[in-house]
Amino acid sequence: MKIIRFADPEGRIDWGMARDDRTDEAWVLKGDLFGGFEVGVECRPVRRLLCPLAPPNILALGINYRQHGDEFAMSYPEQPVLFLKATTSLIGPGEPILLPRAGAEHVDYEAELAVVIGRRAKNVTPGEAMEYVLGYSCANDVSARDWQIEKQKGQWARGKSFDTFCPLGPWLVTRDEVEDPGNLRIRCLVNGQALQDASTADMIFPVASIVSNLSLSMTLEPGTVILTGTPQGVGFTRKPPIFLHAGDTVSVEIERIGTLTNPVFHENVPA
Repeated sequence: MKIIRFADPEGRIDWGMARDDRTDEAWVLKGDLFGGFEVGVECRPVRRLLCPLAPPNILALGINYRQHGDEFAMSYPEQPVLFLKATTSLIGPGEPILLPRAGAEHVDYEAELAVVIGRRAKNVTPGEAMEYVLGYSCANDVSARDWQIEKQKGQWARGKSFDTFCPLGPWLVTRDEVEDPGNLRIRCLVNGQALQDASTADMIFPVASIVSNLSLSMTLEPGTVILTGTPQGVGFTRKPPIFLHAGDTVSVEIERIGTLTNPVFHENVPA
């Protein structure tokens, strides 16, 4: 099922099931997305797609693709490397990524498979882990490399948590629609040029291992979003580097899930 969160022409906001491949109207969902829901009989027009959910936490992995580790000249981690992104960094499809007034000059793209937790998970085994996954979405772990590496002395959270630095969407695809999340083509396109083109098969830690491992140190509440890392091809490692500029358009494409597209603007400067 393809679940969208949308605003209708009257301003009402609901979750819905997209009709086939159309997103101009949706069947409204009844119940709780994380506590039992069903597809209702009401079909409403969609005025605007919104971010699929408001997560309690955004957890993210660094260096979880082998070739990405190679391009950074970093050894592969022995267990998932975790950092957190602020929930205020979240935006939905079509919303602008804002280059911050704080002065980040090296803003990078990172296409990522997002995993959405469906029920509370604590100390689960890898064999149990997939039962706790509600579904998947596309994400862009936008990163201010100058803040991440230089200004914060290698502490990643601030450089990855500026407002608008976590595009997510355009919808949530339920787990049953994705037979193997470890074998999906994933791409990032900037102004139509494919700068990342890889497969989730290159992940060091697969989805079940990630969910299990993170649940050992923290309770994964329903709605938690886990970004599973990015493949090779990021702008920071290119020669010369490629960073995002106002006027760019960034798209994350993941096989069987969809395409998330966001424009890039400068953050408003007050007069």
